[in-house]
Amino acid sequence: MRNAWQTISKILKYSVYTLYLIRTIIINIFFIILMIVVVGTYLNLRNNSTTSTSKNTALILDISGTVVDKPVTSDNKFHKFSKNLLNTNQSNTKENSLFDIINILRQAKNDPNITGLILSLKNFSGSSQTSLEYIGKALNEFKNSGKSIYAISDYYNQSQYFLASYANKIYLTPHGLIDLRGISTNRLFYKSLLDNLKINTHVFRVGAYKSAVEPFIQDRMSDHVRHEEKKLINHLWNQYLKIISINRKITTQEIFPETNKMLDELHQIQGDTAAYALKNKWIDEIASHCVIEDTMQKIFGSNKQGTALNAISMYDYNLVAPIKQNNQIAIICVNGPIVDGPDIPGSIGGDTIAHKIRSARLNPKVKAVILRVNSPGGSVNASELIRSELIAIRNSGKPVVVSMGEIAASGGYWISTPANVIIASNSTITGSIGIFGIINTFEKSLDAIGIHNDGVNTSPISNISITTSLPAEYINMMQLYVNNSYRYFINTVAESRKTIEDIHKIAQGRVWLGYDAIKNGLIDNIGDLDDAINKAVKLAHLTEYQLNWYEDKINWMNILLQHTNKVIYAITMNFLNHHLLLTNFNNELKINNIDVLNFIWNDPKNCYALYLDHLTQL
Repeated sequence: MRNAWQTISKILKYSVYTLYLIRTIIINIFFIILMIVVVGTYLNLRNNSTTSTSKNTALILDISGTVVDKPVTSDNKFHKFSKNLLNTNQSNTKENSLFDIINILRQAKNDPNITGLILSLKNFSGSSQTSLEYIGKALNEFKNSGKSIYAISDYYNQSQYFLASYANKIYLTPHGLIDLRGISTNRLFYKSLLDNLKINTHVFRVGAYKSAVEPFIQDRMSDHVRHEEKKLINHLWNQYLKIISINRKITTQEIFPETNKMLDELHQIQGDTAAYALKNKWIDEIASHCVIEDTMQKIFGSNKQGTALNAISMYDYNLVAPIKQNNQIAIICVNGPIVDGPDIPGSIGGDTIAHKIRSARLNPKVKAVILRVNSPGGSVNASELIRSELIAIRNSGKPVVVSMGEIAASGGYWISTPANVIIASNSTITGSIGIFGIINTFEKSLDAIGIHNDGVNTSPISNISITTSLPAEYINMMQLYVNNSYRYFINTVAESRKTIEDIHKIAQGRVWLGYDAIKNGLIDNIGDLDDAINKAVKLAHLTEYQLNWYEDKINWMNILLQHTNKVIYAITMNFLNHHLLLTNFNNELKINNIDVLNFIWNDPKNCYALYLDHLTQL
């Protein structure tokens, strides 16, 4: 018996020891990985500051993912490190800063070691037309400096081809394709679904063109919205074709003929898309990757090892920090739908933006503010909070310039009204001066499954809940809220722009592109961020200045843990040999567009100045 207990005791002892050993090993592994990330990141950041580019180097513009004003992903240098460490290549392929790309191109233009540019855009998934035109402007500057641009791919989507059209020479592989189709809009309508689920949707709106509520109350778009939207996308497409035709020195009809004519010509050459592109002067040469690589090596030479082209990726090209100046121009980005409270992932918090504006007002070094607006709007309360802070900074004597990106509509236009000057591009979507409110109640849904609501109250409006029908008194109150917000919106625009009567004519929730917005007095100038900076410099009477980007402070520990997780994830996926499958699955779950069901409906009065029908990219 004693021997049996000794045996059991030894088994338990060794089991506990084994578990302790396993736990210690796992903890040590995680600690070692963390130390590798810390040390590697430090060395990577230090090396980046001293890395130099060799002579006769080609800069490769290999944009991976989308281009936005303000990426929601973390610091680029950490991305670069995690990409190289254990070959993890995930989050840095999602979003790229538009302004980083512009700065890279402009620095490379003046860099004597960079002698040319290669557009390798196969992983570029697209961007808004406004952003593409701004990049195109920087590409033209690069080309006009005497340095050549070469575009290389076996497939070009519309965004990729737009940038490729700025190249001195466009290459396409023998089985390649240029996929030009045009622009369309598409959205889901939920009325029948809501009816089937017995959900009561209470809509309160002002503005005949306020289309954001249509998915809740109709099964298809209204005729007047269809007409306006058709006009909008036709102009954007014509602008797209016009720019490409100028770049390629051919007519817009040659760029995009009638569909039947295109099909006839493809039939004649037996569906050879590369030959079709060459025949119609979309490209300059059809060549295999080997031939193109040999050509590029003849132009730029090989690296020191003689194993590859003498080139550097835009992700490895180091930007030189600007010289510090006492006079600063603050740039504050409003990128995304506006919600009440602090920032929420994918949305901009009114409290967060208001705090940044207040900080710029109280900073004696800041002499002017540029508000970069790329927003369809959102919460009325949050929009008004931002607007009031802009009024305060303007009243303090610091000029405010608004630079509109792809869209500055509804609440995005609301927050723009206090500016001394509003600048937008021809492709900017703006206006949409209208207000709406939405409240969904589920009393019929609950009744259908046998759940009933009953109780007592002190007034008809004391029990407002999603489980009970809205009282008539509260419905009237909500419509008064919306009417008052619309009247306030109109008066706000009229104070800054035109008379109330003039604003009524162009309001009603109607949207305008930049070229019409300037005719209607909604904006002051057609231009981009460069023009906004020049205007701010002029208004503030500056000779020397520094741009101060008011970005969110980086939490290095969170970023470190985030990238440690990526390293662990990569190790695990490589071990399980399912990395490709899971990556594709994750990509399927991405939500790129603003959706009415995903927007944070948190305005305290349930009132919104929001435009949901904009195009996110070509």
